[in-house]
This record gives sequence, structure tokens and C-alpha cells, in this order.
Amino acid sequence: MAETILNYKEEDLIGKIASVDTGTAIAFIPDDKKMSELQINQLIAINSSRAGTHIVGMIVKMSRRLDEKLLQNNVDIEVEDEEEDLSSNVIKLVFVGELRDKEGIKENVFKRNVTTLPNIQASCFRIEGEKLTRLMECISSIAVNVVTPLSLGKYFIDDNSTAYIDGDKLFQRHAAIVGSTGSGKSYCVAKLIEQMAELKSVNAVLFDIHGEYSDDSFKRDGITQLKIAAPNDLETANKLEKGILMIPYWLLNYEEMQALLLDRSDTNAPNQAMQLSKQIMAAKEQTVKDTEYESKITLDSPVAYDLNMVLQHLHDLDSEMVPGARGDKAGPFNGKLTRFNQRLENKMSDKRVGFMFSLTDEEKKSDWLQSFCKQLMGTSQVCSGGIKVIDFSEVPSDILPLIIGLIARIIFSVQQWSAKENRHPIALLCDEAHLYVEQNENTDAVSAIGLKSFERIAKEGRKYGVSLVIISQRPCEVNKTVLSQCNNFISLRLTNIEDQNTIKRLLPDNLGNIADNLALLDVGEAIVVGDATLLPSRIKVEEPKIKPHSNTIQFWQVWSKDISSQDLDTAVVNIIKQSKS
Repeated sequence: MAETILNYKEEDLIGKIASVDTGTAIAFIPDDKKMSELQINQLIAINSSRAGTHIVGMIVKMSRRLDEKLLQNNVDIEVEDEEEDLSSNVIKLVFVGELRDKEGIKENVFKRNVTTLPNIQASCFRIEGEKLTRLMECISSIAVNVVTPLSLGKYFIDDNSTAYIDGDKLFQRHAAIVGSTGSGKSYCVAKLIEQMAELKSVNAVLFDIHGEYSDDSFKRDGITQLKIAAPNDLETANKLEKGILMIPYWLLNYEEMQALLLDRSDTNAPNQAMQLSKQIMAAKEQTVKDTEYESKITLDSPVAYDLNMVLQHLHDLDSEMVPGARGDKAGPFNGKLTRFNQRLENKMSDKRVGFMFSLTDEEKKSDWLQSFCKQLMGTSQVCSGGIKVIDFSEVPSDILPLIIGLIARIIFSVQQWSAKENRHPIALLCDEAHLYVEQNENTDAVSAIGLKSFERIAKEGRKYGVSLVIISQRPCEVNKTVLSQCNNFISLRLTNIEDQNTIKRLLPDNLGNIADNLALLDVGEAIVVGDATLLPSRIKVEEPKIKPHSNTIQFWQVWSKDISSQDLDTAVVNIIKQSKS
């Protein structure tokens, strides 16, 4: 029979419970010496009215108070008489779970919920030394009973215990990884991906905005490196096989096409929108004529069509003359499509978006979409690695939200239209999410249409096996609807008060005090809260073996070197050709 972890003697007592609330308690510590040995975030064992059970609380506040009500209301008192005896040492505790000596045939079972609140005058004890190590091992062992356990590092309060996270709950209920620049956020993401890559059937997509995860140092089995086609990639043969992604215009649904091409301030916008939809539908019907899809497609069906043909028909309508009473007269759309046609022509000739409009015969094949989805969503059995890192660093920033939103929508649509028994779960890791899942109320049409895809995934993705992991250094700029759907938070150091408040508001009320440490965390330290962790806690993230190319440049050290590796000539050439290749 295993020894009970939390077995205490009378001399181990440090204080008694004086006040109890739904999720918190206040204890008086009569001994000044024992009070001086306590620390914020330390774990305390509290006797429960239930036999064989201890409630585990975390210290979130320490003070010497005369009036317990003042402490509860967070009101500071001013002592007029300096010699007045402040005899009441007070600590405030947040309940984080309970440890049962036995449950059925299991011994030393930790539960997140607290079934019975402590009584007034319940005894309190410190959890330290061997007891702390054994408690953390007990908590860790619960999560280790899977084939490949997930761990980001060690518990801050006990370096001997590994901080395990429930991988199922982490991805089932969406997650957010946040932290200021230089806090170790990229290392935390790399540590997570490193362990995901060990799973044989992992399926995930990482949106790499700055190319920091697309470097040679971030390669290993289980990871596939992809990139959006740059101007010098457009004529490359067999692009998909080489990890080069085209995003053809015919993947855009009607809303996305309108957002990209239509100017709503134009007085002729309704006519332009109507004719655009009519001509696109006609072109798609021409493509599927005499096939199994004839008469079955809609305007949003991803069917390849000839955009040049659509443009030619729009030009014809714009210059159309029809018979009138006194000879030919202007047609109903004569002159009303001119500006729209010019915008469309400009987009088609813009090499910055050549990955959408400069299509080769490869992207027009009837089976291209199947190959694209296999490259984008395939597990290791289909492609070289189940984790697909997509480099967006060369995509113009003005259409970045639309392109990422389009890829997210395609992934969601494939999952939605898959038979339930054949649906394989997939996670979307959104690096620098504040750039395309933004909160800005005045977003333009392009950004707004891309955001809709992420809002829908945040609300409905769980039903179809699509998970979001929001990664950002500015959580206050991330869309509140999306962030509010995240039930797991891995927060590294946040120095901005607005970012801190954003995270605090999303945490349960009784855990809000934990977030007070956000500005004090060291590099690589994180506070983990949510359904995926049994114990809301502070952890030290272990250094990953695969490293993103995001190391902070050592200015002073580099400036001190005799020789510089600066290469301005190559940089200028890359600017001109708009590619780093």
C-alpha cells in the first residue's frame, strides 16, 4: 500500500482558516517565523471535512491585517500608532484542487475540482520538500498514462517534477500562447511542435508569418516545409511536389472575390457585383459541362475557370451597344464596369499576387485541388511530415489576412464535408495572430472576410476536428471573439498593461491573481492555466532541440566585432525581385 502523501503532525501546523468563499479562503498565521517562511504561489494543504482528503490551495496574497474584512475588500489600512501590535498574519488562498488518499482501488488521487470547502478553523500545512515532489509526481503521473505524454518543461515550484499537459484537452478546446518579444514564446512553440512531430499521425498547419520556422535549423522528421509561391517560383514545374503552394483565384468564394476586387464606394458597385457573379457562374458551368458535376455546382464551388474569359465578357458588356428607336444606344451596363475591369486587370498583372492569378496548366487540372489538400492536410502517411509549416513571409501584407483566412476556410470546409468516421483532427497554429485575427473595429473588407473564417473555426471547429492555437505578442490586438473561445492559456512574460489585462479578464475569477506575475516572469517561464493542466502553475519551458530562427540579435556584441557579415548588395537585389530565394 502506497504511503499517504499529505500526512502531517501537529507541530507541522502553520495556521487556521478564518474565512471561506466560493473559490478562496483566508488563513491566520500566528507564528511570525512560520509566516516569514511562506511565499507567493506556494502550495498549502488544508484539512477537509471529508475524511482522507486535503484541499490544495495556492497563496496569492500575504499581509499583516487587523480586520479580515479589509483584506477581503483589498483596502489598505494606515496605522496611526506605529507601536500598535499587528498581531494577525494573514494569507489569502485560491483553491486549485484536492488530494484524496484513496479513491476506489487508486491511491493518492488529485482532482481539479473541490468537492467540499474547508471549515472555519481548519488546519493549514505547508507542502514542501519531499511532499511537494511527491504531489507533483502524482499530478504528472495522471497525464503520463498516454502513449506519448506532452510536456513543455518543469514546474517552477519543484524542479524535480515534469509539468505534463493533457494534449487532448489542449487542442480540443483551443489554446493561446502569448508573450512579449524576447520572452521565449517561439521556443515554447518549437517545444510544442517538437513533441507533436513525434506522433505518427499528427496533423497540423503552422502559419509562419516571418519565416522564422522555415529555416534549415527547424527541420526534422514529421515536419514539412512549404511556402507560398514567390514571383520567381511561378514558372516552376511540379510546384506541389517541391513544397511551393499556389493559391488560385478560383478557390475564392463569392464573398472573398468581392472583398478583393470590388470597391463598395463606387456608385456602380451593385451592377459590378451582379455581373461578376453571373459571369463567374457561367465560366464554372462551362468547365463542368458534360461531367458528373454538371448542374450540381454553385457559385462558391471550387471549380477552375478561365478568368480571362470572364474579363472579356465584362469588357463586352462595358462597351455594349444595343438597338434603339433612333439607332444604336448604350447597353444597360455600358460604362458601368470600366473601373471594375481596370481593377481586375491590375490584379491579374500584379506579380506580387502571381500565386493567385499567374496560373499554369498545373493549377487548372481537374484533380489539382485533391493534390493541394493532400499536401496541406495530409498526415505523415500522405506527405513527408504531418506538421506543415507554411512560409508567408513573401505574401503582401495588404492581402495576408485574406490568404490565410482562405486556407483556414478550405481546411474547415474539407473537415466539414468529410464523413464523420473518416475525419482526421487537425490543428491550426496561428503565429503572429494579431496581424490577421485582429480586433481592429475599422478593418477593411479584405481583413474582415479573412477574420470570418477564424471566428467560425473558434465557435464551431471542435465539432469538426479543427483546433486553433493563437500565438501572439499582443493579445489585446487579437480578436476578442476568437480569444474568448480559448480555454487554455500558456502565457510567457507580458510587459504591456493592456496585454496583461486581456489575459486576466479571460481567466477564471479565482485565478486572476496568478496573472499578476505576468510582468515578473523570466525568459522561458510561463504561466499555464486551463482545461489541459491539472494544476494552474508556473513552469520553466525546456529548450527545444529544433530552434526557430528568431534569436534576439546581440547588438552590443555584434557592434564590437572587427568584421561585419553585412551584405547590402544581396539585400537590394532581393528587394528588387521581391524574393529571398
